Amino acid sequence: MANRQEKSLDSKEGGEGTFIQSSSISSGRDSSHFGKTRRALKSRHIQLIAIGGCIGTGLFVGSGAILSTVGPANLFMAYIFMSFIIWIVMNILGEMTTYLPVKGVSVQYYVNRFCDPSLAFAAGWNYWFAYAMLVSAEISAAALVIQYWTTAVPVAVWITIILLTCLALNIFAVAYYGEAEFWMASIKVIAIVGLLILGVVLFFGGGPTHDRLGFRYWVHPGAMNTYMTGGTTGRFLAFWTAFARSGFAFVLGPELITVAAGETEAPRRNIPKAARRFVYRVIFFYVLGTLVIGCIVASDDPMLLQAINQGKSGAGASPFVLGIQRAGIRGLNHVINGVILTSAWSSGNSFLFAGSRSLYSLALTGQAPKVFRRCNRNGVPYVAVFGTFAVACLVYLNVSNGAALVFVWFMNLTTISGFIAWIVVLICYLRFRKAVSLHIGLDNLPFRSPLQPYATWLSLVVLVILTLTNGFQVFFPGQFSASSFLAAYITIPIFLILYLGHKIWFRTPWLIDVKEVDVFPGGEEDEGLDEDTREEPRNILERVWFWVA
Repeated sequence: MANRQEKSLDSKEGGEGTFIQSSSISSGRDSSHFGKTRRALKSRHIQLIAIGGCIGTGLFVGSGAILSTVGPANLFMAYIFMSFIIWIVMNILGEMTTYLPVKGVSVQYYVNRFCDPSLAFAAGWNYWFAYAMLVSAEISAAALVIQYWTTAVPVAVWITIILLTCLALNIFAVAYYGEAEFWMASIKVIAIVGLLILGVVLFFGGGPTHDRLGFRYWVHPGAMNTYMTGGTTGRFLAFWTAFARSGFAFVLGPELITVAAGETEAPRRNIPKAARRFVYRVIFFYVLGTLVIGCIVASDDPMLLQAINQGKSGAGASPFVLGIQRAGIRGLNHVINGVILTSAWSSGNSFLFAGSRSLYSLALTGQAPKVFRRCNRNGVPYVAVFGTFAVACLVYLNVSNGAALVFVWFMNLTTISGFIAWIVVLICYLRFRKAVSLHIGLDNLPFRSPLQPYATWLSLVVLVILTLTNGFQVFFPGQFSASSFLAAYITIPIFLILYLGHKIWFRTPWLIDVKEVDVFPGGEEDEGLDEDTREEPRNILERVWFWVA
C-alpha cells in the first residue's frame, strides 16, 4: 500500500519540479491555523438535498422549450434515459462517499486519490466553474420569475436581493444552509406532487371544463417531432436533442450529496439512504413530471411558442401553468410562479454551497491557493464562499446583455461541464472499484451500487458520445455561428488545457498504479462516520419520521 503522504506542489526553482501524491486531505500540520468544517447537516437535510437541490428551472420551465422542439414522446424518453444515467452516477458516488466520507471531501478528492492529480486538478476547477455558473443561471431565472408579477423594479434589484440571501445562508453556519434548503426543497417536492395529481385529474377530464385530455396531444400534433431534417433521421435527432438538453435539469445534482458528506452527521448511515431513495424520487418527479407535461399541453401550443420566443422564464413559459390555464383553472399560475421562484432560489443556494466546497477541497489538496482553506468559527470556509460568490456576480450581465441570451449561454456551458464531470466520475469509480477489489475486496464495502461495472461502462460510452455531439446543429448547412459553436464546445478545450497543462508542468504519471492506490481510511477520516444521535421512535408517527429522516 502506498504510504500516506502529504501533497506538496514544489516550485520549479533551480530545477525540475516534483509532485508528491497525497492520499489524505486531513494533514493536521497547519489545519488549526485555517480551521475545519463541522458535521452539522442532519439526516433530514441530506435527504432533501439529495433530490431538492437539483430541482430548478430545468424541470419547471426548461422542459417547455424541449417539448416545443421535439414533441412529448421524445421529451418523455429523453428524461427516462437521462434519469438512468443520473441514477448510475448517484449510486457510484454514494458507494465511494459512504466508504470515505472525509471532511472536505469532493469528487476531485476521489479523482486525486484513485486516478491522477492532473485529472483531479482539471475536474476540480471544472466543478467550481460549473457551480458558479449554475448559481448565476438560477438567480437569473429567479429574477425573471419575479418580473412575471411586476416590471416596475429593475431586475438588478431582485438579483442583488437573491444573491445576498444566498450568501447569508452560506456564510454563517452550514446548519442555516441545511435548514433553508430543507424547507425550500420541501416546497418544491410538495408542489410537484400536487402538479402530478392535478395532471392526472386533467388527464381524466376532472378539470372545470371536464375536457378529457388523455393522450390527445400525442395524436395531434403528434408524439414525435422531427428536427433539422425529416423522416426517421429527423425524429432521432429530435430525441438526441432532448437527451442532451435534459441534462440541464439534472446537471451536477448527484454531486451535492458527496459535497455535503464531509459536513453530514453519521454519513455512513445517511449517504446510502439518500442514494437508494434517489431513484424513486427521480422517477416520480422527473419521469412522471414530463409525462404529465406532454399530456396537458400541446407541443405547438401558441402560448408556449410565444413564451419561448419572447425569452420568458417564469410561469408564462412553464408547461405546467399553460396546461392548467388551458383547462380553465384561474389563479394557480401565481402559485406555480412562486414555486418556480422558490426552486430557482433554492438551487442557486445549493450550487453556491457546492461551489464553495469544491474550491475548499481544491485548496485542501494543494490545487488552489491555501487562503481558500480558511474557515470561520462555525466551520464554514468563508473565503471559498466569497470566491464563488464573486464569480456568480456575472449574473449582472443580464442587466445589459439581455436575459434570454445570457441564460442560454449559462445553460449550454454548464450542461457540457456537467457531462464532462460525470465522465470523470465514471472513470474514477472504475479505478476505485479495481483498487478496492485488489486491496480489501468489494464485499467489504459498506454500500455497493447495483449493475456494476456494466452500467458504468455503458453510461461512460453514452456520455462521451453525448458530449462530442451535443452541438451537432451547428454543422448543418446554414446553421453555423461562432457563438453557438463556442457555447457547445468551448468547455472541452478548456478542460483539456487544464489537464494537460498541469500534467506537463508537474510531470505527473498518467494514472496512479492501482497497486499504489490508498483505499484504507484512517485517523481523522474515521471520525463520527457511524454515529446516530436520534432517539428510538416511540409511536407510529415517529416511526414514519424515523424512516423518512
